[in-house]
Amino acid sequence: MTNRAIARLSFLFVLLFLALAVRQFYVQLLQGPSIAARPYNPRHALLDAGRGRILATDGTVLAETVGKKRVYALGPALAQTLGYVSARYGTSGLEDAYDRALSPTGSTGDPVAQFQEILDAVRGKPARTGGADVVTTIVPAIQRKLYDLLSQHARDAGVVLDPRTGAVLAIVSMPTFDPNHLNAVFPELSTDTSSPLLDRAIDGLYPPGSTFKMFTAGAALDSGTVTPQTRFEDPGYLYIGNFKFHNDESEATGYADVTTAFALSSNVDFAQITLKMGLDTFYQYLSKWGIGDSLDFQLPAQRDRVPPKDTVVPGELAQMGFGQGALLMTPLQMALIASTIANGGNEPRPYIVRQIVRNGTVASVYSTGTLASPISADTAAEVKKMMIAVVQRGTGTSAALPGVTVAGKTGTATNPFGRAHSWFVCFAPASHPRVAVAIVVENGGYGAAVAAPIAREVLRTALGSIKT
Repeated sequence: MTNRAIARLSFLFVLLFLALAVRQFYVQLLQGPSIAARPYNPRHALLDAGRGRILATDGTVLAETVGKKRVYALGPALAQTLGYVSARYGTSGLEDAYDRALSPTGSTGDPVAQFQEILDAVRGKPARTGGADVVTTIVPAIQRKLYDLLSQHARDAGVVLDPRTGAVLAIVSMPTFDPNHLNAVFPELSTDTSSPLLDRAIDGLYPPGSTFKMFTAGAALDSGTVTPQTRFEDPGYLYIGNFKFHNDESEATGYADVTTAFALSSNVDFAQITLKMGLDTFYQYLSKWGIGDSLDFQLPAQRDRVPPKDTVVPGELAQMGFGQGALLMTPLQMALIASTIANGGNEPRPYIVRQIVRNGTVASVYSTGTLASPISADTAAEVKKMMIAVVQRGTGTSAALPGVTVAGKTGTATNPFGRAHSWFVCFAPASHPRVAVAIVVENGGYGAAVAAPIAREVLRTALGSIKT
């Protein structure tokens, strides 16, 4: 073989080596993080021994690795939110959303972390292979109480927030499952028509019924369409073209002001209020509130369903005003509407993770924020008075707590698939709100009879658990 042939062959090998090096660089450094983040990457389960913990706000361990097994202390009570990590079925919930933080640094595909490990080895420092701890805002006592109450029904959901900050204090979805036995039960869970893997609190879409009158009252007052003293006639029904609207049980509230219409939950009056407000103003406030937009939350949350504006006829608009028609909302969004009113017109950004702790040092802290300010402080104060009237003399008296002023709104949301959904949304104490609650019980019937007593007991526990 001539020298020229040898040179050509050597050049070819150099090119092949360079191509391999470039490919390796691309896969390891550029694609590495995205490959490591894939929920079905089995390497997660292989490295469970070093996976970080998920903690409640008081340090209670919610998820940790014991031996080779991931253990969830609250079992079914927080299953969809915490999620799971499985070599066979991937990751979900917080285990998925914060997988990169929880995973040992060598499994994340982070080139900076990998380079740091090399430096540590050269310097003789111990390897920092363990994952970080994820500290949530969950309060165990409230979480257990919410779960105990909601587990008495087949399908329901609840969210408890601190309306001042947006912190999620408790969150439950029923039916649920035990993540401690995920691999054994997953095939059954994935085919269960009751959808136990679905987090109804953030992904369940429901007609909000009369709880949505919080929004409608706020928009109508803030836009100057009505005042609390504006009066409407409710004979028990209202015709709009070929549509006939009526109140629950065909009740008639007579000639009354907006506060009374709200307290007694008059659909007829709120249909008139919404039509007086008009399509443009109604949709303007939907936009101000961010209803129908993606929610800035640390877990993927379902968008609320709002029909396109150009498809809405007067009859549909009237129904939307009292939470029916094509409007669909999540329990989390309804808790945020209540929190906005409690918070003087400022909608807090919801969050469930407050900090990441790595090797005993706080690595990152979640800062609270405001999503929007859709209504003025004066408007929020007026709606709050209406919500107090609901509990003191209206449809929500079953939510009353001795010695505590509760502001709330009942909802009985009709749906085409059976009995009405039972809703109650509230906050307390009304003067200085510390807790906001949204409860929906699928096919539960009248909101005051089912959802409101659940919310009352959750408030009782939450107010006893949160002292500041």
